[in-house]
Amino acid sequence: MNAIQKILNEKVHGVIRVSEPERVIEIATALNKGGINIIEIVIQNPEIVDVIHYLNSTENLTIMAGGIITQRQAQTAINAGASVIVSPIFQMNLVRICQTHRLPLIMTATTPNEAYSAWKARTPLIKIYPTKPMGGSMYIEDMLRPMPFLNIIATGNIEIDDVKDYLKAGAKAVGIGRGLYKDADVQEIEERAKKLIRLVNEYKNSNL
Repeated sequence: MNAIQKILNEKVHGVIRVSEPERVIEIATALNKGGINIIEIVIQNPEIVDVIHYLNSTENLTIMAGGIITQRQAQTAINAGASVIVSPIFQMNLVRICQTHRLPLIMTATTPNEAYSAWKARTPLIKIYPTKPMGGSMYIEDMLRPMPFLNIIATGNIEIDDVKDYLKAGAKAVGIGRGLYKDADVQEIEERAKKLIRLVNEYKNSNL
């Protein structure tokens, strides 16, 4: 199963934006123990690239490299073993390098026009950010009404308890960040991950 199909099947992934490598590993390990198998790690410094390389030794983890804006950053993340490149911008140079390496690229959009442009560039999944400040699940629903062909990941200050609302609104997947690990030790992070997976499974079962 390729990374994009895995995201579509799992419907949720963790997003870690932390600058300390040890804390990134701690969070990622706890999320994985809680059942989250897909994690986006935002690269904030060169040491985080080493974390991606390290976490790739975990067989059931799919690591996405986030915060990528240049070809050089993308190449470094690819060399570290990232399965997906995630960019906060729409950048054709990133499209080209990911095509060269046959690696999925997820680009970020805020407005419907940006989302449509990303779709035209054949982006398999489009990350909408920041979703909550733009109107939350209703914003996703409104965006998809005239463009139901968009494959959207909702991200940006989304709480665990709201995941069902975003999936019901039409998001193909939801990315949750600080809500999974802020002010939490490893045990609490694992429990939050388990709760998130439970809610996602309830949504899946209700749509069988």
